[in-house]
Amino acid sequence: MKKLLTLLSPFAPDHSGAVSVFFELGGLIVICDAGGCTGNICGFDEPRWFENKCALFSAALRDMDAILGQDERLAGKVAQALEETGTSFAVLVGTPVPAIIATDFGALKRMVKKRSNGKNCLAVESKGTAFYDAGASRAYLELLKTFAKEKREVQKGKIGVWGATPLDFSRNDAGKLIAEALVSLGIGEKKEDIFCYGMGADLDAIQNASCCEKNIVAAPDGLEAAEYLLEKFGTPYEVLYPFLPSKLKKELEEWKKSSGKEGKKKVLVIHQQFAANAVRNELEKEGKDIEIKVGTFFQYLPEYGRKEDISFAGEDDLLSELENGSYDLLVADGKFRKFLKRDSKTKFIPFTHFAVSGTLEESI
Repeated sequence: MKKLLTLLSPFAPDHSGAVSVFFELGGLIVICDAGGCTGNICGFDEPRWFENKCALFSAALRDMDAILGQDERLAGKVAQALEETGTSFAVLVGTPVPAIIATDFGALKRMVKKRSNGKNCLAVESKGTAFYDAGASRAYLELLKTFAKEKREVQKGKIGVWGATPLDFSRNDAGKLIAEALVSLGIGEKKEDIFCYGMGADLDAIQNASCCEKNIVAAPDGLEAAEYLLEKFGTPYEVLYPFLPSKLKKELEEWKKSSGKEGKKKVLVIHQQFAANAVRNELEKEGKDIEIKVGTFFQYLPEYGRKEDISFAGEDDLLSELENGSYDLLVADGKFRKFLKRDSKTKFIPFTHFAVSGTLEESI
């Protein structure tokens, strides 16, 4: 019962994370489902859907399609859609249906490529049972293995950013803001030379990923891609969450000023791990006596955490931590406010996480 949610709505699943990575790359995205998963992605998990165009289709699998495994029929539909939309490649995104019937995505990719006269077909074997970060991580790797095969000459000043999607940054314009933040930090000289894969960077940028002098990993779901590029092309990387919303920074500063000088203050920060680490760094800037724990429901990497940090398996873990931790401050998405009792003395500061609440940041 660890995964039972009674206070929270379900988090964005892995197929939503995969779609988020491919959304702006100009390919044909095919969700291998009966229609429901596609509806959830377009209606809840992809905020850019209401502002931008994307060739995103449901495979519209029916009972007999699933039971009989009619892959030839699906391959034909994908090839026809590639021709009609004029897109240069297709990506098949898994859901619980193909996971249950053990769809052979490798064979399906070959069938689509043959029927579409050699156009690339990628597949992300998401299952709908993991969270968005697992799907995004798989999608990044699939992109690199398909398109970034050649070693290109490194171009000074070019920076790649992995793990930058609305699901992690809760903004549709995060790519632009990340570029501005990195330039202000002295990482990269021009905004035009910073490529946020998944938000702003096109397919050509993926093909030329080895041109980058350095990669920035802004979320755990971008780490495997950065490690792949380090191993294949020798591109170094740095883990860095580039910016925090100005409203959040202001509220953190106000809390520090008003929290008093008596006794050590205890803080719990909940988000994706690298974003939560950035909040901890912000609170520790002035050396104030604060004990800060980072907690996450998503991918947790011990090498980027501290021994006191927490990987939550479910709601009960968080409820227990709040009851026993005696925290003075909780920093988390607004959906977590309900975990605090009405008479709680714990101060709450919201830090939006779209993958949790489906809410975008109103301002930076």
